[in-house]
Amino acid sequence: MAPYRIRVVGDPVLRQRASEVTEIDGRLAKLAEDMIATMYDAPGVGLAAPQVGVEKRLFVYDVGEGPRTVVNPEIVEATGEWTYEEGCLSVPGLSWPITRPKQVLLRGLDLDGNELEIEADELEARCFQHEVDHLDGVLLIERLDPDTRREALRTIRERGISPSVLADAEPLGGLSLRR
Repeated sequence: MAPYRIRVVGDPVLRQRASEVTEIDGRLAKLAEDMIATMYDAPGVGLAAPQVGVEKRLFVYDVGEGPRTVVNPEIVEATGEWTYEEGCLSVPGLSWPITRPKQVLLRGLDLDGNELEIEADELEARCFQHEVDHLDGVLLIERLDPDTRREALRTIRERGISPSVLADAEPLGGLSLRR
């Protein structure tokens, strides 16, 4: 069983900008470890801390090279354009073609506090952009054109995807880094 439940569209935590991480310690490493387990269980290729109810600027991902964690990420360059069918663990079972930059340069920190600089393209670049969006309180449905967005919201309502299923959505392990 995954250590966390993933928050879904409609949950207020998904609409808030996450706070910068000010201390990298064992609690943060445990959070990342539990998020990786939750991401794999879902299954997904990326997971941002707000998706598990933690308002911190941190995400985990695995695009095929093993799990990694990025703390306080920022995209400092973006070039090109690439349209790809994109889904989200917080909008379960739905996806849409979304155009984003094809290449990005991401800066952040690892769990040892070392600076990271990662040049990424295609799927990895998309993953970074998607997860940074979550940290800024932006869901992928906001990346849709107005007509597609209205249709997406109607589909979400019809499928009953809502935070009402999250009445007990605090982490199962009892760890919470919310401020």
